[in-house]
Amino acid sequence: MTETEAKARSMGILQILETLPHRYPFLLVDRILSLEGKRVVGIKNVTFNEEFFQGHFPGNPVMPGVLILEAMAQVGGVLVLSDAPNPKDKLVYLVGIDKARFRRPVVPGDQIVFSVEILGYRHGIVRCRGDAKVDGQLCAEAEMMSKILDKPGTR
Repeated sequence: MTETEAKARSMGILQILETLPHRYPFLLVDRILSLEGKRVVGIKNVTFNEEFFQGHFPGNPVMPGVLILEAMAQVGGVLVLSDAPNPKDKLVYLVGIDKARFRRPVVPGDQIVFSVEILGYRHGIVRCRGDAKVDGQLCAEAEMMSKILDKPGTR
């Protein structure tokens, strides 16, 4: 195993549940494939059982773009928390989204692969860039800004 492979790690759902505060029906990350340095790759398996498909859209189910961005932000949150001191005492709040673009619809049966990288830290804000792909095709991309705060009651 190379040094790079040793530093990269994956996470299953139980580790994700230990890292992120989100729970059903709002946990939108199924697995972290690799977490290395300033980059993370995670997946979301999209199924017809998702609650939002009941109304978006009947007869033509399409995953809402805002939930694709939320899933991307959650994958980025795993990355940001992986570098934070005392990550179990922290929360990552999404504070801004720039340059968001949607390229193709996401439908039941798709597996979204998210790649998120940290662009930098400035004034307590973490800036990341992410993309979402299905079968290698870009379906969404955005730049996101987040702030790491203490969980209530931890200070």
